[in-house]
Amino acid sequence: MTHVRRAEASDVPALLPMVEAYWAFEAIPGFEPRLVGPALERLLSEPGLGAGWLALTDGAPVGYLLVAYVFSLENAGLTAEIDEFFVVPSARDRGVGAELLRIAESEIVRAGCRCVSLQLSRGNDAARRFYRRHGFGERAGFELLEKTLSG
Repeated sequence: MTHVRRAEASDVPALLPMVEAYWAFEAIPGFEPRLVGPALERLLSEPGLGAGWLALTDGAPVGYLLVAYVFSLENAGLTAEIDEFFVVPSARDRGVGAELLRIAESEIVRAGCRCVSLQLSRGNDAARRFYRRHGFGERAGFELLEKTLSG
């Protein structure tokens, strides 16, 4: 049986192996537990920054979803960005991701968010189908640009 609950800072040790697996899956460089751990702890300790949810099957962590809150004038208030969303391969296609998303969206609305967005790698067609089934679509006429800042 899978149970989804709000993640807490004390869950960081259980989350880090899944974060590392997600970064490897998406080919995100630079996973350093000594840097990622404190950042994750901060996110889960400061409710104004965002929130996280942890999925457990028989007490073992099988997935997580993290959101960061952003104020958006275009959306007339607070929005949420799904920063990371991962379900371990052995737990996929069992409703774990759908349950994580359902609970997160419900709590995001209660937090006052008017919109939720996410970034998706171009080659992740399985995730794209999942998100479309759950009401997500491209924002017409826009693309994401990014710049890494030093310091």
